Amino acid sequence: MVTFGLNGKAALVTGAASGIGFASAKMLLESGAKVALNFLPDDPRGPKAVAELQTIGKAIAAPGDVADPVSAERMISNAVSEFGGLDLLVNNAGAPGVKEPIPATRLDLVTEELWDTLLQVNLVSVFRCSRAAASALKASKGAIVNVASTAAIDARGSTIPYAAAKAGVVTLTRNFARALSPEVRVNAVAPGFIDSTWINWPEETRRDATEKALLKRAIQPAEIAEVIVYLGFGASMITGTTVLVDGGLLA
Repeated sequence: MVTFGLNGKAALVTGAASGIGFASAKMLLESGAKVALNFLPDDPRGPKAVAELQTIGKAIAAPGDVADPVSAERMISNAVSEFGGLDLLVNNAGAPGVKEPIPATRLDLVTEELWDTLLQVNLVSVFRCSRAAASALKASKGAIVNVASTAAIDARGSTIPYAAAKAGVVTLTRNFARALSPEVRVNAVAPGFIDSTWINWPEETRRDATEKALLKRAIQPAEIAEVIVYLGFGASMITGTTVLVDGGLLA
């Protein structure tokens, strides 16, 4: 596990009720940072996650809907005020928008509503939260880490809109690196296949993803969190970059 001495540092992780977000918040707390956990206000997993992580260190709840501009900006502002500043923003919140993947050939199933939802949650929210946190991060000479996907590289996501949104995150990462330089570093991580219940992938797809990866297994959320923490508090000369963490799936 990657660990840093992060006493006195403050981080905000969006979509932190489970998966990569929860693992990242836990790893940051174990390194000594204070962490605000964002989750949807009606998600019962959120308060449970905060309570669990409060046994490790200073974890606070930061409920809010990143797809809503007013809610997202209020959430960021409240977290910055609570901590008296911010050193790291992890833009992890996202959604597949579907329970089953939609094949690229089924254009009839890709609705305008699906496009709107996935762009707001997976792409526009990254811009929204980064802009809201920019002044605090500039003051601390902090960092932003965005969670993209291998779907941004090979266009093989759960849906066409999801892959397009994640490709946008890669572009947005480079643009924010320019916009906030030299004070703030901005990078992204692009996870490969994670064995989770986030979406009901067919068993054949799960098996193929594992077999095609050079390391021959699915990725665990903590393995993504390691890279997020490194990009957040190490990697002092890395900015504007997207790091593939796919077990060699796209090699």
